[in-house]
Amino acid sequence: MQAKSRPVNIRDVAAAAGVSHQTVSRVLNNQPNIRAATRQRVELAINSLGYRPSRVARALATNRSGTIGFISTDNGMYGPPKTQRAIEVAARDAGYFVSTVNLVAVDHESMQNALSHLMDQGVEGLVLIAPQSAMLDSFESAAFDRPFVTVDSAGRGGSHSIAIDQAVGAAKATRHLIELGHERILHIGGPPDWLDSQARVRSWQKVMREAGLEAPEPIVGDWSSRFGREIGREIARQDEFTAVFVSNDQMALGLLDGFRREGREVPDFMSVVGFDDIPESEYFCPPLTTVRPDFSKLGRQCMAMLLAQLRGEEPAQTFPIPPSLAVRDSTGPPRD
Repeated sequence: MQAKSRPVNIRDVAAAAGVSHQTVSRVLNNQPNIRAATRQRVELAINSLGYRPSRVARALATNRSGTIGFISTDNGMYGPPKTQRAIEVAARDAGYFVSTVNLVAVDHESMQNALSHLMDQGVEGLVLIAPQSAMLDSFESAAFDRPFVTVDSAGRGGSHSIAIDQAVGAAKATRHLIELGHERILHIGGPPDWLDSQARVRSWQKVMREAGLEAPEPIVGDWSSRFGREIGREIARQDEFTAVFVSNDQMALGLLDGFRREGREVPDFMSVVGFDDIPESEYFCPPLTTVRPDFSKLGRQCMAMLLAQLRGEEPAQTFPIPPSLAVRDSTGPPRD
């Protein structure tokens, strides 16, 4: 039986290139003062031998892990995973890996365990997506001593915080309905402990007041399509509103299904606006008018802020990222 060949190591590369292993290490770490011809020989040897540097060895040599921590919640929402993907791409482009922890429970013990796990891995910095106040409370009490960025609508992280401008998004949705001629506009919000939901409710109320319209008591939802369908069937049996602004697309999807089950057409009976612009929203029946946050830009800016801190710089001043409005077939003028 033929023995398996051992992995190529740094000394093999040095021998093939005719240099010392210290020189190979300097090339791998992109250090200056190496002749171009020498660097080229080392790179050719690396490619021809298929050498892959050991992250563990590099971490020991440089005292840097090359790893960024990422904490979010396992809530099934669309925005955090989309933001995470953008962070991972930006991190990879900058030479970093991302280690992820999804919290099942939002409490102090879970946050402490997550931070301990990431610190044991030697993460150099952290991005925390904190949609609930409890997450920020737990994180602040942990006194994390490395560079970090929080994604939170409350802006509690100060210069370390960034978010989608929830107020601007909700205002665009509400004004769109008002400009179509709607005066009786209902809002279906998310759970009250979610910062994004709070910001959207406040903005909807503000725009309604500014237009001289009454803002009825918002309905408190749970983000799920099931809830949207149940409340949609109730609303369909009434004749109180002509439009509804829903705080996420999943509940809006359920709402459309609830109306359909009661024989109510959208937008003839009720105009509907969602929030998030999930990939399926343009395939709803009818296609959903919805607020479109730029989660990719959010992820890139998170990483830019973190990289600035890792270079020893203060993060540049940032502002909430305004979303746009994708107007589709679920909105129209109010019924007579």
